[in-house]
Amino acid sequence: MAQPHDVLIVGAGAAGIATAASLLRRNPRLDVALIDPARTHYYQPGWTLVGGGVFRAAQTARTMESVIPRGASWIEAAVRGFDPAHQQVTLSDGTTRSYRVLVAAPGLHLDWAAIPGLAATLGKHGVTSNYRYDLSPYTWSLVQGLSRGTALFTQPPMPIKCAGAPQKAMYLSCDHWQRQGRQGAITTQFHNAGGVLFGVPAYVPALMEYVGRYAIDLRFQSKLIAVDGPAHSATFEQTDATGTRVVVQSFDMMHVCPPQRAPDFVADSPLAGPGGWIAADPATLRHPQWENVFALGDAVGTSNAKTAAAARRQAPVVAENVLAALAGKAPVAAYDGYGSCPLTVERGRIVLAEFGYGGKLLPSFPGWFIDGARPSRLAWMLKERGLPPIYWHGMLKGREWLAKPQPFTPPAPAAAPA
Repeated sequence: MAQPHDVLIVGAGAAGIATAASLLRRNPRLDVALIDPARTHYYQPGWTLVGGGVFRAAQTARTMESVIPRGASWIEAAVRGFDPAHQQVTLSDGTTRSYRVLVAAPGLHLDWAAIPGLAATLGKHGVTSNYRYDLSPYTWSLVQGLSRGTALFTQPPMPIKCAGAPQKAMYLSCDHWQRQGRQGAITTQFHNAGGVLFGVPAYVPALMEYVGRYAIDLRFQSKLIAVDGPAHSATFEQTDATGTRVVVQSFDMMHVCPPQRAPDFVADSPLAGPGGWIAADPATLRHPQWENVFALGDAVGTSNAKTAAAARRQAPVVAENVLAALAGKAPVAAYDGYGSCPLTVERGRIVLAEFGYGGKLLPSFPGWFIDGARPSRLAWMLKERGLPPIYWHGMLKGREWLAKPQPFTPPAPAAAPA
């Protein structure tokens, strides 16, 4: 049997590569291997700006080979299952890879098939989504071409990656129509399966100002359940104080955020916790049962927002704790639940939402520089010009600007009953 890898990382997305880079910066002699079948790595936060006509899609894609950290090996394969009892991962071809420490960062599954009719009509009949690389340019094409009619934007039940993304697409679209003098001829509806506009109340007032500016019709507890692309109609299940009813709405353009869930090989594995997501301590990101297993990114079952910014903060924490585990020690670093959602409320301004566990505000900058609760040009510059190089040349290279891990303090033992 082949020697086990020191660290085996499942998933070479933002979370997996950032963790590999942080580990190798700390110890270049480690045997670190990444498992991922994809040949292209995407900067997914950029797809909102592709759909808004700011970026070209090609700016958000690079070859996987070019972003794998120097010193790490790449196993170009899919994962079939986890066997933590034997410290092995099974690949799609039936072979196995062994490890001393496992880092699970496989991402989540965009469940397009969960909505009847959606998969068949994506990319045509006016139905689009910035949640796919190949569709975000179609979003911008639709926005430019729509001069009158009805535009629908949907958000499914939580959790989803980047919970603000459905709104970002809507605000940028409305801003374009307003600048082109079309707003009065276009009806915009936001169908949100949840009951609030944004989960952290501090940012809602600024967002509501833009809802009013763009005359957006908010439809809470309105869940997309079917799409008929050729007929340009969408079916929603809407709930209010009087009960639940089914409503059919016609559209000229519809931007869909798909339901999202843990991948099957995760949900069906010994690592899964509630909802099928990977169980992990919210601070140390270590599995509660398997002490040499850590998880981060979109597949972990912690309550933080599923964003690239969260992965950027999680990766150094996992790196520190993996090294401790390899040395037979307890975790030493803690994650505070940080996530960031730069809400693109208009072209040139962003509401920079930054928060941690429990909705605690965790701003990176002093309020006199960037007030996250107000639309800011500086926040837009950060999103458009600063974050892409920070991602490609910082996060994926193990450079931890504004992401240094905090020390972990174990909770005090419970007092013995009197």
